[in-house]
Amino acid sequence: MGVAHAASTAAASTAAAATGVRSRERLVAYVGSRTTAAREGKGKGITVYDVGPDDSWTLLQTVELDNPTFLATDRTRRFLYAVHGDFTYVSAYRVDPGSGRLTALGRQETGGKNPVHLAVDPSNRFLVVANHSSGSVVTLPLLDDGRLGPVTDLLTLPGEPGPYRTEQTGCKPHHVPFSPDGRFVVVPDKGQDRIFTVTLDADSGKLGFGPVPSVAAREATGPRHIAFHPRLPYAYSVDELRSTVTTYRWDARRGALEPLQILASTAPTTTGDSRGGEIAVSPDGRFVYASNRGGAGDSSPGGPEPDTVGVFKVSSKDGMLTPVEWTSTQGIRPRFFCLGDDGRTLYAANERSHTIVAHDVDGASGRLRAGREVARTGSPVCVLLLPVDS
Repeated sequence: MGVAHAASTAAASTAAAATGVRSRERLVAYVGSRTTAAREGKGKGITVYDVGPDDSWTLLQTVELDNPTFLATDRTRRFLYAVHGDFTYVSAYRVDPGSGRLTALGRQETGGKNPVHLAVDPSNRFLVVANHSSGSVVTLPLLDDGRLGPVTDLLTLPGEPGPYRTEQTGCKPHHVPFSPDGRFVVVPDKGQDRIFTVTLDADSGKLGFGPVPSVAAREATGPRHIAFHPRLPYAYSVDELRSTVTTYRWDARRGALEPLQILASTAPTTTGDSRGGEIAVSPDGRFVYASNRGGAGDSSPGGPEPDTVGVFKVSSKDGMLTPVEWTSTQGIRPRFFCLGDDGRTLYAANERSHTIVAHDVDGASGRLRAGREVARTGSPVCVLLLPVDS
């Protein structure tokens, strides 16, 4: 199993999520939350759950800390890392192989502000972090005992901010997943309406730009997260500011993205404000899922109606998407969702209504069946599923 960053993309998230609730492996769920008053957070930190074979979630542990907004494991699944939104550091934890409980190993500064996403490189030597508010991507070395060393390299993304004056004030990288072959880090930049392709030297930790450094997105789209198709040369971004999904052709040799299609991530009957949240490709590559958060950004309350996840069918011929349906997440502000590795369950984290809701996925149509609440926890914004020894 590879690194997981909360199972948000096929390349990174799904790769480290467990094999689904129907697997015989025992699962532990790690839920990151918003905790600070500035974010109207009601969470306490990382809540750890035992996930039963019937998809029942039992609280095992609460690790109290500020705004652990995204999580990832290393390639051995022995260590877990958390970025702390609105702060300046990332923290490290040892994962107990039997219970899944966490033991703190310390923290390290990221060289910037508001780290929002992280991923471990294929060699298991470096952690890559996106500093959203200060516009940089950095690497930190993974030490043998799971701790993190000081920043090895810092790369600022060049360019001009987009036209959305309040949201696009400068470079704002939001996601740092690796491409399927591990050769590139692909970085959606919400502030500049671009997606960058970055290289990482696994020996030195140095960052650079690929042969095609970036691709422009539609003006004022604010690309947020990107997910790769597991077999075909395509990738899909969820665009926060316009609530759209963009289809790209992926040239793995050059690390180049070519835009092919843009669709609304919301239903045609959606007339209010909405922001795109998360995106994922099903493990079989037949469907794309994208979450929609009602309201005009994090500062708005959202609701009162539940938000949705859009389901899109993927053409095996050209990678294009066709809308299938929009399903309620049975909650407000699904900043995050993830799929199990078998693609049979989708877990939506409803930040403002404080629930994790599980939806069964119909394998033939991709549609989501009526959800069931599996956990009630303050301001959940990330879920990482991990198999542990029984």
